[in-house]
Amino acid sequence: MYEQQPDPSVHPDRPPQKRRGRILMRRAQVQTSTTDQRLLDSRGPADWVHTDPWRVLRIQSEFIEGFGMLAELGPAISVFGSARIGKDDPTYAVAEQLGRALVGAGYAVVTGGGPGTMEAANKGASEAGGVSVGLGIELPFEQGLNPWVDIGINFRYFFARKTMFVKYAQGFVVLPGGFGTFDELFEALTLVQTRKVTSFPIVLMGTAYWSGLIDWLRGPVLAEGKIKETDLELLQLTDDIDEAIAIIKASEAGAGGTIVDEPVPEEPPE
Repeated sequence: MYEQQPDPSVHPDRPPQKRRGRILMRRAQVQTSTTDQRLLDSRGPADWVHTDPWRVLRIQSEFIEGFGMLAELGPAISVFGSARIGKDDPTYAVAEQLGRALVGAGYAVVTGGGPGTMEAANKGASEAGGVSVGLGIELPFEQGLNPWVDIGINFRYFFARKTMFVKYAQGFVVLPGGFGTFDELFEALTLVQTRKVTSFPIVLMGTAYWSGLIDWLRGPVLAEGKIKETDLELLQLTDDIDEAIAIIKASEAGAGGTIVDEPVPEEPPE
């Protein structure tokens, strides 16, 4: 709904302004044409289909497709790790065994759907007769979903994809990886630390790989007060698949991966 501009003869000190819902425009940002006029005017350029407001519909469609695909998934664990390892890498075998073990424990396996660690976890889950999910992302240098994905979707937007990883999982198991894996790991840590998700276990598989990170967090990061001692308890480090699953099972008393909205605190009286 639009708000009329103030009459300059009544309020000469106020700049021209217009409201469009929650949006406030003033001065040179005030549009003199109406929405209907711009919609029906065929003389303008066709690049409007590439503008940010139009992209909102694409973003909306990604959330709808993701929610629709995963709403009945059941208990699931998101597994992360490098896309750059081959089948002869020891981590590939660990990820494959992890996928099988998670299915045996009653979980679906969700990965980024790519090669390497993701493919191995999907393969283990699929061969064990479980639900193997891949949430891919459009990248210029990686192929599509690996052949072991039984339910898959490719996303345009990282943030929509990340929501699916968290919303439909009861925890994360993170194997050795690079920047993408780090991003997913710290995204999960931030959500748990800020209590946006509840009872969400984060297991790091590979003590030799992750010990340096833990030492850094316990060292300068903790010493300078950037985190609390209790924040370190959010990470569980192991080399044992059975222990990883036991950690996940132990957290099932909580709400597991549910995204929560904290109540807005009341404003203090003036």
